[in-house]
Amino acid sequence: MLETAFHGYVLAISLILAIGAQNAFVLRQGLRREHVAAVVAVCALSDAVLIAAGVAGFGVLSRAVPWFGEAMRWLGVAFLLVYGGLRFLAAAKGGEVLLPSQATSAPLGRVMLTALVLTWANPHVYLDTVVLLGSVSAQHAQYKLIFGIAAAAGSLSFFSALGFGARLLAPVFAKPAAWVWLEIGVGCTMWLIAAALAFG
Repeated sequence: MLETAFHGYVLAISLILAIGAQNAFVLRQGLRREHVAAVVAVCALSDAVLIAAGVAGFGVLSRAVPWFGEAMRWLGVAFLLVYGGLRFLAAAKGGEVLLPSQATSAPLGRVMLTALVLTWANPHVYLDTVVLLGSVSAQHAQYKLIFGIAAAAGSLSFFSALGFGARLLAPVFAKPAAWVWLEIGVGCTMWLIAAALAFG
């Protein structure tokens, strides 16, 4: 049972460890110190729901419907290419518009809506949580519930560390250039993930 819990926890963290669209948004909000708890809660709860769906059996959908996996893969590629392009566009506008001290605080509703969109409209999230975690949980049939709970706990701990730990990087991101490089780095990562999805 402990081995199953450890496997679920570590696998969940490893899947979301790369700077994705969702992670980049949590990091940005943490650096801005703006609605961090709400963003972490939205992302962690959304992941928990998707993990629960995968563990409950929706992971077998990719085997039952042959074209499902391919459709999700190419939707993920398109999403990541567009989001990466938006990050390059933000970098081209210059870091001044991203300075936390100068940025206008966004309303809580808009921030939460953005977090929801970046989670639920990203096909890559479904591939990681519903399909992959769902499939792996089948290998732990006796302790599937434990696996799912541990995976959800891994997601919660990761987003909490990312959101609340981002403030430690505040001195670095007090410079506009740092925000520009962050946007470029996120954009490159999005396109690299898209290429990995596209070419297997």
